[in-house]
Amino acid sequence: MGGLLYRAWDSDLAYAWRTSPVAVAASLTLALLLIGSLGADWVAPHNPFDLATINLIDALTPPVWMENGNPLYLLGTDSQGRDLYSSLLYGMRVSLFIGLASVLLAMLIGIVLGLISGYVGGRLDALIMRVADVQLSFPAILIALLIDGVVRAAVPADMHENIAFPVLVFAIALAGWPQYARTVRGSTLVEKNREYVQAARVTGVSSTAILFQHVLPNVLGPVLVLATVHVATAIITEATLSFLGVGVPPTSPSLGTLIRIGNDFLFSGEWWITIFPGVALVLLVLSVNLLGDWLRDALNPRLN
Repeated sequence: MGGLLYRAWDSDLAYAWRTSPVAVAASLTLALLLIGSLGADWVAPHNPFDLATINLIDALTPPVWMENGNPLYLLGTDSQGRDLYSSLLYGMRVSLFIGLASVLLAMLIGIVLGLISGYVGGRLDALIMRVADVQLSFPAILIALLIDGVVRAAVPADMHENIAFPVLVFAIALAGWPQYARTVRGSTLVEKNREYVQAARVTGVSSTAILFQHVLPNVLGPVLVLATVHVATAIITEATLSFLGVGVPPTSPSLGTLIRIGNDFLFSGEWWITIFPGVALVLLVLSVNLLGDWLRDALNPRLN
């Protein structure tokens, strides 16, 4: 185990990470945010969604360093008396869950369609790529809004809160699959003419086995880099939808929901309710983006 860790630490990728101050800073920031959000049940000083612990008398308490601040609430409270610091940790966990789940689903759809499109070719390839081209001509947020609106219109109103999470993941995923499909298709067009694929065909290996056992492992590199950057885009899309009121319910708010709630108090003096969730969102997205940009450059042989 020690030798394996040493070889990993001594690898070219690890060396590129150690010598990049931006990558190190982004990694440390992201690690702190992940620890705080995923461990919110233990890190957060309060449970902002436990009604028994909420006191309306503490509503709109300013941060601890301001006049009338309360040491119990480091970043102050919102209009319902919920601890804002604890709400940030829980809300960030919701944003991360939706962002990661939607990216995984978009990857699954895009990889399968990209492999089929590049390997089969012909009319099926043209059909899949034209659908992707049409979808890419619209902003992802509009596609997600359309899908979310259609699903909500088809489902009874009393079920909206129960299906909010899966609908949001599904809408963001369907808005992002074309990027993966086009990337995988381009790599598949190159890989399917390699000698190892020709040899597999000659020996009678099925097309499905060739695609998923031989071609797929060789096209995953660019996809993983794209997914890293896409996580930040998915989090922003979720925050935008929640800010517009069509995202997660207020009972389980994400960062976007917290920003929307705080926006109502921005000009009345309680700026911390919306500013701190906004800063947390910026730090989360920026660290993921910087890490994704570094990974893309580090894995690009033309830059090494």
